[in-house]
Amino acid sequence: MANKIALVSLIIVLTLVNWSIYKKEQHLKEGEVVYLELAPVDPRSLMQGDYMALRFKVANEIREKLPKKNTILEPQEGDVIVSLAENRVATYKALYKGQDLAVNELRIHYRVRNRQVKFATNAFFFKEGEGKRYEAARYGEFRVDNGEVLLINLYDKELKRL
Repeated sequence: MANKIALVSLIIVLTLVNWSIYKKEQHLKEGEVVYLELAPVDPRSLMQGDYMALRFKVANEIREKLPKKNTILEPQEGDVIVSLAENRVATYKALYKGQDLAVNELRIHYRVRNRQVKFATNAFFFKEGEGKRYEAARYGEFRVDNGEVLLINLYDKELKRL
C-alpha cells in the first residue's frame, strides 16, 4: 500500500512539474516582447561572480506612486500599465485599476518585496567571466503573457542583444 501511495505521489509531482515547464515554454514562445529600461546603475558595483543585479526605471516610477506606511513601502502586488513605443520599449503610464487599455498599452504584474518593486527577477545570470560583455546593458527583454513577465536577455542602448 505504501508503494502505491508513493507511486501516485510521484506521478502527481512529475505531472505538476512538467505542466509548469510546459506553461513557461508557452509563455516564452507566445508572450509579447517588451523592453524595460534599466535604472541607472554602476555596473562595476553590480558585477558579483556570474550575475548582474537589475533595477528597472519603470519599477522606480511605480515605487514613487505607491502608498507608503510610515515612509516604508509595504509588501504588496499589483499591475502597472506601460505604453509601448514602436521599438517595443515600455514606459510607465499608470497603476492599473481595472481601466481599459489602449492598443499600444500593456499590463505588467509587479511585486513589492524587501521594499523594492520587482518584476520577474532582479538578477541576470551569465557564464563566469562574461561580466564585461554585459556592462553595456541598458534594457531587459521580457516576454509578457497575461501580465506575467519572464526575462529573456539584456540589450544595449541601440537594442542590440548582448
